[in-house]
Amino acid sequence: MGRPPLDIGTYGVIRCYETDSGWRATVKYRDYDGKTRPVERWGKTKSAAERSLKKALAERKGPSGSSLTRESRFKEALDQWFAKFQALADAGKRSPSSVDTYRSIMDRHVLPGLGEVRIHEMSVARLDAFLSALWRSVSVDTAKTARSVISGALRIAVRDKALDTNPVREVEPLEAGRKKSPRALTLEERVLWLEMLESDPKAVKRDLPDLSRFMMATGVRIGEALAVYWEDVDFEAGTVAVNYTVIRVKGVGLIRKSTKTEAGERTLLLPQWALDILRRRHKATSFPNGPVFPDALGGLRDPSNTRKDLRAARGGDEFAWVTSHVFRKTAATILDESGLSARQVADQLGTLGRR
Repeated sequence: MGRPPLDIGTYGVIRCYETDSGWRATVKYRDYDGKTRPVERWGKTKSAAERSLKKALAERKGPSGSSLTRESRFKEALDQWFAKFQALADAGKRSPSSVDTYRSIMDRHVLPGLGEVRIHEMSVARLDAFLSALWRSVSVDTAKTARSVISGALRIAVRDKALDTNPVREVEPLEAGRKKSPRALTLEERVLWLEMLESDPKAVKRDLPDLSRFMMATGVRIGEALAVYWEDVDFEAGTVAVNYTVIRVKGVGLIRKSTKTEAGERTLLLPQWALDILRRRHKATSFPNGPVFPDALGGLRDPSNTRKDLRAARGGDEFAWVTSHVFRKTAATILDESGLSARQVADQLGTLGRR
C-alpha cells in the first residue's frame, strides 16, 4: 500500500543540505489545488535556511491567493469578510445602513487598531484589551459593533485553518451600565412643551410642533414619522399606514426602507385631533404626493438632523431630558391609561410585545 498523501496545506519532512554559499532547506508541500510541489529556501546557516523555509510555508497561499495563513495580516481577513457582507447586502439580505455602520467602524477603529496584526497574534488578551479601550474611549455600542466585525473576519481565518478557534468567543462580554428609562411627558408638560415650540419661530419653521403632536398621537419612531407619505393617510378611515422608516445610505442619500418586522408594519387609528392636524396640513401643503413632514424642498427629511433640531429647541433645564423617544414613551403611557391591553399597546407601537 502506498504512502497516504499529505493533507492540503501541510508539508513533509524538511531536509537541509550544505552548499558552497550556505545551506538549502527543502520540503514537499501539498498546495491548495491538491498538487504536491517542492519548496526550498536558502540561508547562511542551516537554522537560517530552515527558518526561511518555514516562514515561506506559513505565508503560502493557494493559486487564487485568497486563503489566509497564520502569518496573514488581519486586514486581509477584514477585506474578505467585508466583501462577503457587501455581497449579501447587494442581494438584499443585509441592510444598506448595516453596510455603512460596519464599514465606518472597520475603517475608523478596527483597521487602525488591529489591521497590521498577524492572524496568529490575534489572542484573547489582545482583543479584550482593544475592545475594552474602545468601550472606554468611545462607547459600548461601538465596541459591540467592532466585536461583531472582528468575529466575522476571524471566522474566515478559522475556515482557512489559520486559527484553530475564534478567540472572540472567549473575550469578556461588553455590558453597558443600566440606562435610565425615559419617562413620559405629563399632561401639563405636554401643554408647556407645545406652547414653547409654538412660540419659537425656528421650531415652527422646522415643523417641530406638529411633528411632536403626530409622534405623541401615534407612538411611531422619528424615522417612521418622517417616512409617512400622504398616500399612507386614509382620511375617510381615520388611519395612517406605517410601513417604512427613513435611513441615510452612504453614496445614495436618504431612502425609505421597509420596517424591520411584521410588527413594524402596521395601520394605526388616529385620534380625531391628530386627524384634524393632518387635514389642515394636507390643505396647506405644496407637496401633496410627498412626505407629510418634508424638508424644505418637499423631499425626505433626515432623522439625525431632526433630532438635532429638537435638541436645539428644548431650551434650558426644564426640558433638557426630552428626546424623540420621550414622545414614544408618552404615547405608550396615554394608550395604557386609556385601558388598552399590553398587546394593543405593543401593536400600536410596532413592537413584539407580550401576546
